[in-house]
Amino acid sequence: MDAFSLEFEKPLQELQEKVTKTEAFSKENNVDMSAQIADLQKQLEDKKAELFSNLTPWQQVTLARHPKRPYALDYIDRITTDFMELKGDRRFGNDEAIIGGFAKIDGEPVMILAHQKGRDLKERNKRNFGMAHPEGYRKALRLMQLANKANAPVICIIDTPGAYPGVASEERHIGEAIAVNLKEMFNLTVPVVCVVIGEGGSGGALGIGIGNSVMIMENAYYSVISPEGCAGIIWKDGSRGPEAAEAMKITSNDLLKLGVVDKVIKEPVGGAHVDYDVTAQNFKEAIVAELANLGKLSDNELKNQRYERFRKLGETA
Repeated sequence: MDAFSLEFEKPLQELQEKVTKTEAFSKENNVDMSAQIADLQKQLEDKKAELFSNLTPWQQVTLARHPKRPYALDYIDRITTDFMELKGDRRFGNDEAIIGGFAKIDGEPVMILAHQKGRDLKERNKRNFGMAHPEGYRKALRLMQLANKANAPVICIIDTPGAYPGVASEERHIGEAIAVNLKEMFNLTVPVVCVVIGEGGSGGALGIGIGNSVMIMENAYYSVISPEGCAGIIWKDGSRGPEAAEAMKITSNDLLKLGVVDKVIKEPVGGAHVDYDVTAQNFKEAIVAELANLGKLSDNELKNQRYERFRKLGETA
């Protein structure tokens, strides 16, 4: 895949090609063109900074879906040690779209729950593109309740287009499974921190999204429906997704202003996929800071704070 593969990145791609061709010409002809190359690289960096500081909502949506964007396991591998995956809901089976287990962050035990998308076709089928069945949410609830008994904070990493809407999912009561999670997450007496790292789609996201703190990566989005789905309903035309994205206020800065999220986690210029390590470090620092603050609250204070946080959503000044 090219370094700049999205439609709005074409100006960057053109500059990158000029840099590459100039470097090749310099090497093949043994000509010193370091000054020209440096100038082109500066133009590239300046253009990149300008472009990514003025992204439209739709451009941020495309970044949230970038196929090389870091997924949950990429963060887990970089910020935790001793991750021990636990499987199954003890009722039906194991859903690979949601992973979970105990891990340590800086030596402190936590419970990690996360949507996991697939990187290639084989894994995408295995993970069902990050769209969980009811057993995925029931597994998540089982592990959250286990964390509650172990007095371990819960970290939820959200990245899903939505819960799986197929017949099998409905037969096993996907709506009920998510609703139970919403109810029971309010009763947890340990800190719960949620982070939207890519797509935060509707009830599929909320099923592991009831936290004392809800954060979002800079180029992620969080919404009751996809922009294309919204456009299909409102205008009967899914191609008007960019227009819907503008109206829906689903990007990180809009969500912060509306109080839907508590913090926006910075990404490298160009998106999270540009540098996994820097992105993961920013992610970890935000998580550690939130856990430190929430660790000062008692069991009842954690429950009340979580309830009040969601109860006031939608209030007008």
